[in-house]
Amino acid sequence: MAMEVTQVLLNAQSIDGNVRKHAEESLKQFQEQNLSSFLLSLSSELANDEKPVDSRKLAGLILKNALDAKEQHRKLELIQRWLSLDNSVKSQIKACLLRTLSSPAADARSTASQVIAKVAGIELPQKQWPELIGSLLSNIHQLPAHVKQATLETLGYLCEEVSPDVVDQDQVNKILTAVVQGMNASEGNNDVRLAATRALYNALGFAQANFTNDMERDYIMRVVCEATLSPEVKIRQAAFECLVSISSSYYEKLSPYIQDIFSITAKAVREDEEPVALQAIEFWSSICDEEIEILEEYGDDFTGDSDIPCFYFIKQALPALVPMLLETLLKQEEDQDQDEGAWNIAMAGGTCLGLVARTVGDDIVPLVMPFIEENITKPDWRQREAATYAFGSILEGPSPDKLIPIVNVALNFMLSALTKDPNNHVKDTTAWTLGRIFEFLHGSTMDAPIITQANCQQIITVLLQSMKDVPNVAEKACGALYFLAQGYEVVGPSSPLTPYFQEIVQALLTVTHREDAGESRLRTAAYETLNEVVRCSTDETAPMVLQLVPVIMMELHKTLEGQKLSSDEREKQSELQGLLCGCLQVIIQKLGSSEPTKYVFMQYADQIMGLFLRVFACRSATVHEEAMLAIGALAYATGLDFAKYMPEFYKYLEMGLQNFEEYQVCAVTVGVVGDICRALEDKILPYCDGIMTQLLKDLSSNQLHRSVKPPIFSCFGDIALAIGENFEKYLMYAMPMLQSAAELSAHTAGADDEMTEYTNSLRNGILEAYSGILQGFKNSPKTQLLIPYAPHILQFLDSIYMGKDMDDVVMKTAIGVLGDLADTLGSNAGSLIQQSLSSKDFLNECLSSEDHMIKESAEWAKLAISRAISV
Repeated sequence: MAMEVTQVLLNAQSIDGNVRKHAEESLKQFQEQNLSSFLLSLSSELANDEKPVDSRKLAGLILKNALDAKEQHRKLELIQRWLSLDNSVKSQIKACLLRTLSSPAADARSTASQVIAKVAGIELPQKQWPELIGSLLSNIHQLPAHVKQATLETLGYLCEEVSPDVVDQDQVNKILTAVVQGMNASEGNNDVRLAATRALYNALGFAQANFTNDMERDYIMRVVCEATLSPEVKIRQAAFECLVSISSSYYEKLSPYIQDIFSITAKAVREDEEPVALQAIEFWSSICDEEIEILEEYGDDFTGDSDIPCFYFIKQALPALVPMLLETLLKQEEDQDQDEGAWNIAMAGGTCLGLVARTVGDDIVPLVMPFIEENITKPDWRQREAATYAFGSILEGPSPDKLIPIVNVALNFMLSALTKDPNNHVKDTTAWTLGRIFEFLHGSTMDAPIITQANCQQIITVLLQSMKDVPNVAEKACGALYFLAQGYEVVGPSSPLTPYFQEIVQALLTVTHREDAGESRLRTAAYETLNEVVRCSTDETAPMVLQLVPVIMMELHKTLEGQKLSSDEREKQSELQGLLCGCLQVIIQKLGSSEPTKYVFMQYADQIMGLFLRVFACRSATVHEEAMLAIGALAYATGLDFAKYMPEFYKYLEMGLQNFEEYQVCAVTVGVVGDICRALEDKILPYCDGIMTQLLKDLSSNQLHRSVKPPIFSCFGDIALAIGENFEKYLMYAMPMLQSAAELSAHTAGADDEMTEYTNSLRNGILEAYSGILQGFKNSPKTQLLIPYAPHILQFLDSIYMGKDMDDVVMKTAIGVLGDLADTLGSNAGSLIQQSLSSKDFLNECLSSEDHMIKESAEWAKLAISRAISV
């Protein structure tokens, strides 16, 4: 096969579909029949300079895919598969890979770099391939230059794949030395300098110890700053990317350098090419993110709580930073509104200005106002747009007292510009700015309302008129209306929008039918706004919301009429179905929340359910998710009546629960099972065997995304609450699952923030399951079945309390479960609770909590426990 492998690899890239398919089959067969010689022949193909570049590149790519995959479970399989290969085979493959680094073919070298890093990612944590880093470092002094370049590239990928704790500090120092030397201005070869600069970016996570050493840190910072002045644009860009990463990883070490960095970034923003200037702005955005986080967490009082004090870099740089950012706003592109993914200097500058406003609050206003006043009426559209963008950017951060007087003066001007300005960019930004005014400065919490009896009609008239403008302007006008409605969410029985409700709804529906509604997310924005207008409406407009039901149903019905569609049209149609299901969900929730409207709404329930069932017959994940959510709302609104839909709906429910690939659909379906349990209570019993079987299958599958597991546990609780003592037959399956998940959640504590967050959601799911099961069995003769599980539940509560990393949600659920134990098991639990290590401390801590929900749960638990103990 080794002879033919070159030809097969070339055939696999053939334009001829049949040739390609045949080659892919052969490769697959070869891999399945003899993995070792398959991987060996790929690695020798990659290393062989006599072979064509295309076959070598594909060989490397297949190798890489044999070592790594996106899905966690698949990745673990591939790692195990590699580790179980014969050692001599692995050594031969690794030798080929290292040999390829000195190949004259750039593509082959680069591919080999990536594959070496993947192997290192598997082997170094297992204490295998200890000689790798040494042999790479010995390459660094090699000539020709391309060997050095490939080696630095490999070290960069390696740092990306491997976590810092598997490389000892001595080797880290050597890697950093090699990388920083490669970045030095004295390095004559630009490819080497670029590879070194990119490698440093990945190696920064390893440099913890080096950044605490003043001399080493000074040296690294000097080399990075010098690289930002390289004549080669890609090197300058990579160097600024390093600075951005340093700003977030080593914020507390930046004081001595910040002055120089300001000079370098300012020069780049004003004079350099766009990719470099964007990274220079990104540096200041990143500093803002750091300071916002520190100030939000600790306020202004650094009483030793904070690990990192705030150095107020932004505050100190303000007088120079703000003018620099304002200049960037004048560098717009002619067609930036039309292109959704557009990102340019003006947008980056405005985004940074917004972050600066959030960092320093009121201090930014006097620095920006003169720029706005000077430019807002200039004949050149760029100046008007920049002034408007600057104004919109600083609306979040400063206090309402500081902004409201200015906004009151500006509002009329903005409304007039939105209808009269001859330029689309200016109108687009004006509508966006109005949206920000309504988002941050309008609502029940504001002392001085911006929107009054006097100007409300004018605002609505202007926004509805702008919704007829070009798509990008209309989309922003919808957004402004969205926040306008949201601000009136809690106004009591009557809302200032009520007189305009019919007109607003009609205008939004008209937008959804525009020929060009597919552009600039316009149709989506119109439906999202319609949903918000309905969600925030009052009882007065309920009859009009009812009139919407048949209208939206008709729209959904139209999308289901069987016409043959191209895949592009089908995608658009799916998107529309998703939006319509989302709209119906909001309408159902609104009408279902009060008795009179619910009663009238029920006449549509059968038809709506019929439409949803037809939607499931179309295969599209996003639509299934939206339709599921809407059905959850319908179940909640219809209550026990929902039982009549179950025979037909059940198969789709089961399909959703089996959908591992689109795990969001699975998660939403699990949530809907909970809604249905609450609606049907014990009428769900006939379906429980099927549902529980599927949920248990989901939990034991290693293919299911971990985020779906917590809601599955909560769902056990929902089912137990609905069917009470009938849950008995599932106890022997559910309880061990809960127990092992509880043990797992005790071991994952103390990892990174993301893991802590996941651990807390897992604990909460487990606790909700216990709570539902305990409450479901309460007052039933079968409560004694739960007694054997009580010690473990208490042990779990102890471990959570001792772990000290639970969030408020878990705290409230946990103290509730302690109460449920006492409440359901009475004296059987009383003695156990008295013996528990931490129950008493935990209870006292919750009783003195400032969170009234936690306190309330704790008071109830205290009562239940004292009853259980006194029995």
